[in-house]
Amino acid sequence: MTKENESNIDFLKGEGGILIVDDDDKIVYVSTRLIDRMGYKTFNAGNGKKAIEVYKANMDKIDIVILDMIMPGMNGGDTFDRLKEINPDVKVLLSSGYSIDGQAQEILEND
Repeated sequence: MTKENESNIDFLKGEGGILIVDDDDKIVYVSTRLIDRMGYKTFNAGNGKKAIEVYKANMDKIDIVILDMIMPGMNGGDTFDRLKEINPDVKVLLSSGYSIDGQAQEILEND
């Protein structure tokens, strides 16, 4: 998409805060730009540990977390568990380039 085409796209506007957690800088960059254009406030974290810090500091402003499942260090499953300890009602969208089988399925079954 060229810069001139970008202004011709109408997005459904929303409001609220979204925490994007992913170790891939390109995914964070593209997601942030798209979500910001849709009217949401974005918060970013490049790993699970940072996600916990950002969530604790801004939980009153974050309505949902988009969480990558496969990350070095604290993976998505461990991050999800910590977020649930902080706020049992946290809303999390699990994101992965892998199939639903495995770690994501375990999280869904345990929640």
